[in-house]
Amino acid sequence: MAAEAGVNGGSALGDAFVYLNDPLSWTEQGGILDLLRDHLWMTFVAVLLAAAVALPLGLWFGHAGRGGQVVVATANLTRALPTLALLYILTAWLGLGQWPTILAVAVFAVPPILSNTWTGLREVDPAARDAGTGMGMSPARLLRDVELPLALPLIAAGVRTAVVQVVATVSLASLVGGGGLGLIISNGIFTQRYGQALAGALIVVAVCLGLEGLLAALQRVLTPAAMRRGGRRRPRPVSVADPTPHAAT
Repeated sequence: MAAEAGVNGGSALGDAFVYLNDPLSWTEQGGILDLLRDHLWMTFVAVLLAAAVALPLGLWFGHAGRGGQVVVATANLTRALPTLALLYILTAWLGLGQWPTILAVAVFAVPPILSNTWTGLREVDPAARDAGTGMGMSPARLLRDVELPLALPLIAAGVRTAVVQVVATVSLASLVGGGGLGLIISNGIFTQRYGQALAGALIVVAVCLGLEGLLAALQRVLTPAAMRRGGRRRPRPVSVADPTPHAAT
């Protein structure tokens, strides 16, 4: 059995290599490039919707210095929702297509953006706030010119976490007629072409890693030079598994 499994595994890997090196796999209608475009489109819209909800809430709560319990409750609530169950509920309501997947994964993209935005503002040095207030800044200007620039690296880390999570989860769109790279995986499994399924999984992994690297570079660009050179710790994404966001004490 072990030898057979090894042969099958090697065969699937070889078939995946053949699939990925076939130009038609990439360029034909409904091929990898078309599915990648759909996958990235759904990811972009889902993260945009999540950011439209999470960023204003995080900025409001963070600037006001309260709302930590709301942030934690939101994170815990979304972690308790099974992604596939929510996807099928939305499909029953909206029908087959991309939108059920977009809305389902957008729900799960809210917590990392919300948590990091709230935490980023709460970790702003109180001395910077006091200096802005002493200069006569209004609360809105203080948020715009002092708090937000200093919180941007951590906010970017939250968006980065959300994007990677969404890219992986959007693969479920193939189960409800939404397309995307998950279609390569599901078609390969249903037709017992496991090399194709493996190739689809490898493509999703490559897209996740590529976006992770790109957004990590962007996060570094958004980090003020003084913070990069100084002894401060680099901001880390706040995991929705954390019991509470890590605010400075």
